[in-house]
Amino acid sequence: MLNVSGLSFGYQGKPLLFENLDLQLNEGHIYGLLGKNGAGKSTLLKNMAGLAFPSKGKCLYKGINTSSRAVAVLEDIFFLAEELFTPSLTPLQFAAGTGGFYPKFSGSDFDNYLRLLDVDPRDVMDKQSLGQQKKAMIAFGLATNTNLLIMDEPTNGLDIPSKVQFRKLMASVLTDERCIIISTHQVRDLDSLIDTLLVLDNREVVVNQLMDEVAEKLTFGFYTDTTDLPVLYEEENIRGKNAILKNTGKYGKVDLELLFNAIISGNKPVLEILKNHE
Repeated sequence: MLNVSGLSFGYQGKPLLFENLDLQLNEGHIYGLLGKNGAGKSTLLKNMAGLAFPSKGKCLYKGINTSSRAVAVLEDIFFLAEELFTPSLTPLQFAAGTGGFYPKFSGSDFDNYLRLLDVDPRDVMDKQSLGQQKKAMIAFGLATNTNLLIMDEPTNGLDIPSKVQFRKLMASVLTDERCIIISTHQVRDLDSLIDTLLVLDNREVVVNQLMDEVAEKLTFGFYTDTTDLPVLYEEENIRGKNAILKNTGKYGKVDLELLFNAIISGNKPVLEILKNHE
């Protein structure tokens, strides 16, 4: 669905954020894009959506370069930016003026998502809190029914109940034709939501792995003592240690935050196991 080929990008006068980056994203998946602050996550998403222009390479959506800003691309991609600039309109007014740009936009879906996210459709958006603005735009993005949905830090500003509802909604809207990409620094917000993990680090995607494959290769646990264990990575707390070990047959839940910390620390044993396709 989305093919990133040989992509290089850097802002003027600054080092490249990524170089010769290749990535293939397919329909029917929810991808979680993680990386340290400044790694280039937001910039990569903007390149995917055709909102930034690479110095080299291209992003093709169904074979069309997104930087061409072709109507066939724009009407089938929705990009939710981290920083919102909501107009002085109610959600209903906004949908009436903007929904028409998306052929598959559904007013009834929009009403339903607003209700589930506890957003009053008659409230003027720029007068509301960041969380309410964000939820209104999430509802609109889902209601566009685009096949590619890109969200940059969508849970920023959301309270805990709203984050729970967000995860439920995202899981419910995934179809075999739809591809969803979510970038966040709040790693725990993606727990039990994404099915594929992407980690951007040192100008490249160092991990591109199905979560089921991660669970097959690694096991995560809490231990009071790891002295006699073949630990790959561990973090100490007051009660003991959270550790990652090579999986020898036990299938369990992935500790996404612990895994992310191991990856960005440059832990070679963990990275080598993840990259091993045997």
